[in-house]
Amino acid sequence: MKKRFKVNKLITYLLLSVAAVISLLPLYWVFSTSLQLKSFQDEELERPTSYVNANPPKMYPIGITEYLEHWGKARDAEKAGDAEQEAYHREVMSMIVKDTFSGFKNLFEKNQMGMWFFNSLYIGIVVTIGILLLDSMAGYVLAKKRFPGRNLIFWLIISTMMIPSQVTLVPMFIMIRDLGLMDTHWALILPDLSMVFGVFLMRQFMLSIPDELIEAAKIDGASEWKTYWKIVLPLARPGLAALGIFTFMNVWNSFLWPIIVLNSAKLYTLPVGLKTLQDANLADFKLLMSGAAIAAIPMIIVFLIFQRHFVKGLTLGGVKE
Repeated sequence: MKKRFKVNKLITYLLLSVAAVISLLPLYWVFSTSLQLKSFQDEELERPTSYVNANPPKMYPIGITEYLEHWGKARDAEKAGDAEQEAYHREVMSMIVKDTFSGFKNLFEKNQMGMWFFNSLYIGIVVTIGILLLDSMAGYVLAKKRFPGRNLIFWLIISTMMIPSQVTLVPMFIMIRDLGLMDTHWALILPDLSMVFGVFLMRQFMLSIPDELIEAAKIDGASEWKTYWKIVLPLARPGLAALGIFTFMNVWNSFLWPIIVLNSAKLYTLPVGLKTLQDANLADFKLLMSGAAIAAIPMIIVFLIFQRHFVKGLTLGGVKE
């Protein structure tokens, strides 16, 4: 029985490992292509001028092996006392490094990549903070306060999740236009300051917080705000982390609404900016993949930092009332 359990566990791990590799392969391809040699010409070794469009494609940045090959030749030339060959191979090594990172360099030198990155970052941070604050407040009220129509209000809020976002585009566009917020970042921030899914997630999570803790805080003379801020929020950190990751990812990857309300290139978010790059550099895959890699890095960092809270928040949030 124990041996059978170990075999089943091994099979499960193998299947999960295969699924993980398949899931990570597109991300690996993005980073690999962004670091692939594009315009490097090695006359001595008779290498092709570009590996980005190679057929069959290279599954890893070929610059690594090129660099190591020339590094070895430079060491051999140094030992043989051939200064000319050593200088040549070291110069080629420098060219390989420059070509490997040329996509990232061109992104920031020839485009407004830095501005687009900053725009996405600060809009994502502002919206995430707003949603965490407002949705946690709403979730706290709907989970811990008793008042007539509480469940009706909750289900009315949840029912709005069935409305496709495309249906609200035109009314929201008219509202933003009438408020004079077109071509400003406020047009991206204000409509996203609350999220129905966030209210649902925080309400479900806060149902797991014991009422006795809140009652004890009231007995000790804590105000409603102090109870929420000092007692409820610290206990809700796993749920807040999960909601924060979902929110930041949603705002960071948002494309349709920003491209509708923004006209100035300096105000573009990263997805919109990358779209303009794609239109202008349709065949430059190294440049496009470099931009995609930069866009993916913040999401990877955010998930890795909050991974423990993220998983805990999802598992503890499924509480029935």
